[in-house]
Amino acid sequence: MAKRGGEAMAKRARERARQAKQAAKQAKRDAPPAEEAGLSAADEADLLEEFATLNARFQAKSISLDVFTEERTRILTELGIESE
Repeated sequence: MAKRGGEAMAKRARERARQAKQAAKQAKRDAPPAEEAGLSAADEADLLEEFATLNARFQAKSISLDVFTEERTRILTELGIESE
């Protein structure tokens, strides 16, 4: 009978894993699509222009790597390209 207890525990673990997977899928379905949460074309153009300026300033060595990295991460996060 000890073996049956182990089988029951394994079955419960499989069921919990299945339910967790279903919950993750449902949460993904309920999340708004990326297009709906996106930026307007003007905002996106402004951020891309800001990114180009940032790159130029870094190439000219007028800003440090730390500042460049922080600003780059902020801009890419706002664009939805990179997540924090």
